[in-house]
Amino acid sequence: MKSPHPAQGVIASLRREIADCTQCAADLAAGPRPVLQFSATARILVIGQAPGSRVHASGVPFDDPSGDRLRDWMGIDKDTFYDASRVAIMPMGFCYPGKGRSGDLPPRKECAPRWHARVLECLPADRLTLLVGSYAQAAYLPTPAGTSMTAQVEDFRRHGPGVFPLPHPSWRVVMWMRQHPWFEAELLPALRAAVRARL
Repeated sequence: MKSPHPAQGVIASLRREIADCTQCAADLAAGPRPVLQFSATARILVIGQAPGSRVHASGVPFDDPSGDRLRDWMGIDKDTFYDASRVAIMPMGFCYPGKGRSGDLPPRKECAPRWHARVLECLPADRLTLLVGSYAQAAYLPTPAGTSMTAQVEDFRRHGPGVFPLPHPSWRVVMWMRQHPWFEAELLPALRAAVRARL
C-alpha cells in the first residue's frame, strides 16, 4: 500500500538539489542562496515573492517586518510559523533577486517551473495555500488578465476555502489596509479560522 506521504529520503534529496542549485548564479549579484521550508506534513503553504536582502543574509524566510505582519495576519507565533512540519514556505523565486530602481527586482522566472511542482508533490493535498502578493496570484489564480491585486484579495471567497490571496505584507500595505477596511473586518477573521483548522 502506498504511503500517503513522500519518503523522508525523497524530501531530503529534493532539499539538497534546491540548496545546490546554481542555475541563476550569473544573474544574482548577491549569489545564490535558496530560502524555503517544507515537509510532508505541512498543511499550510505560504507562496510569497522572493527573499529580500535581510532574508538572504539570515537564510530564514520572512525574517523581517513583513514576516511579523504576515504572522499577525495568520494569527500565529514565530515558533509555529517556522515549524516546517506545519507550515511550508515556497516563494516564486527562491533567491534574493537584487535591488531594482524602486525596491527589489522581480523574482527570477526560472525557479517556479523548475521546482514548484516537485515541492507541491511533497505536501498534503488538503493544505491551505496563502498567495502572498501579485506574483504568486498571477501564477496560481485563474483570473482574467488585468485583474488588480486588490480585486483578487477582495474576492477571496470565490477562490474557495483552501486558498487565500493576500497583499504583500510590506510597510506599503499599511495605507492600503486603511483604504480597504474589509480586509481586517472580513478576510483576516476567515484566514485565521482557516489557519487554526489546519493546525
